[in-house]
Amino acid sequence: MKKKKPQTIVTPTMLRTTRALSLAGYFGTMAYLMLWIIWLAPPNLPKSIALAIALLPLLLPLRGILHARVYTHSWAGFLALPYFAFGIDAAVHRTEKPWLGIILVLTSTAWFFGCAYYSKYRKINANPVDNTSTTSD
Repeated sequence: MKKKKPQTIVTPTMLRTTRALSLAGYFGTMAYLMLWIIWLAPPNLPKSIALAIALLPLLLPLRGILHARVYTHSWAGFLALPYFAFGIDAAVHRTEKPWLGIILVLTSTAWFFGCAYYSKYRKINANPVDNTSTTSD
């Protein structure tokens, strides 16, 4: 006999919270990268090229995230991982300003977990498990 998993009950508050977390992480990452490149620690190459390299990938999921599409949240969370890795690298190797990397790690982590849990909760909410039917083995 198979063990039954406990059913997760998804409340509207859980959906709102995870959606807010994913939006805050996404737009926080975007805004922080612009702030970093333009003002906090400008790179040696032209700012326009640095902004294009850092921000163009972030524009790919913009429409789907704004429209709360589950599929977009599912894959957009993985887009946060290179930014997380860059933040770790900046925190470890930028000895004069490690806080730049730490903030990027925090925003990309919020983005990743917000997207992951939002898509999970939306899928559970869309396909509730019906426990009323009984089957005999």
